[in-house]
Amino acid sequence: MSSPSSPRRPRPDGRAPLRAEWDPINSNAATSGDQRNRPPRERRYAKQGRLGRILRTYGWRAYAVPVLAVLTAVALVVTFWGNPFVTERSADGATENLSRNPTPEKAIVGAPSKVVPGPVPPAGILPVGGAFTEKGRETWHVVPGATGKVGEGKQQTFTYMIAVEDGVDMGALSGDQAFAAMIDKTLSDPRSWIHDPAVAFQRIDKGTPSFTISLTSPMTTRSACGYTIQLESSCYNGELGRVVINLARWVRGATAFEGDLTGYRQYAINHEVGHAIGYAQHVPCPAQGALAPIMMQQSFGVKNRDIFDLDKSEGYDNDLTCRPNAWVAPTLK
Repeated sequence: MSSPSSPRRPRPDGRAPLRAEWDPINSNAATSGDQRNRPPRERRYAKQGRLGRILRTYGWRAYAVPVLAVLTAVALVVTFWGNPFVTERSADGATENLSRNPTPEKAIVGAPSKVVPGPVPPAGILPVGGAFTEKGRETWHVVPGATGKVGEGKQQTFTYMIAVEDGVDMGALSGDQAFAAMIDKTLSDPRSWIHDPAVAFQRIDKGTPSFTISLTSPMTTRSACGYTIQLESSCYNGELGRVVINLARWVRGATAFEGDLTGYRQYAINHEVGHAIGYAQHVPCPAQGALAPIMMQQSFGVKNRDIFDLDKSEGYDNDLTCRPNAWVAPTLK
């Protein structure tokens, strides 16, 4: 970049170009007298040379134009190079764009929107299977137990408690501790969220956690998550600080997982905890036959069209169909 040149002295008579016969002594005197006759603001602009003339002519617009130019440049950068706060994660060769808010939502996240729902896809219907408690007492008890920190947590370590709704029959599920063990094992797996060095988890059973993962009866889940779309679903309720795992889904899974109950439970944990740690948005199937992104609504199916027809606010208006997937980084060993 060249150094700025000395400001050019304005001609007293406004003629251009400058001529050799111009008398700088007399012109200075003329300029000084002219300035004394001007209003104060005009005198200030005159002293500023070219900049003064621009400000005098355009006023506030002279400041607005460069500001708008900068904002336009920023918008173009975001448009062509993407949001700098978006983290890219790979799922079986397909790219999944996940944008994490370090301050998670204080609202219900992951539940269907409040738009009028479309037809229910067969893949979203709860499969047949074991019995479960339809309605608990709408209170929860903490499952005793704690773990050490898992993951690097270079940006944040999330603490969590595990709870089960009072009144839920856990006999067929091998009790509260079996539910807790599945959660601990899932969140400590390197294919879960801790594959990202920014994130770590630690289970506690005393104090105030970042969130509580709660096994919850279907009727209580509807109160906590909403029931606009009449399908069993889970959610993260930020106001309650609670990951709500629907007991009906925990017992029976989802059609897309074709009877793989363990895989579905791992998916439900990773998906809803994803909402709890700041990944509010759902993600579509990126490519035909790819593993489904963890933030896809796989409880309702793994075909974009089915989810779009059910809830058009999701906006996946195509026929791409993925394979079910339980993990954030499924290709890690």
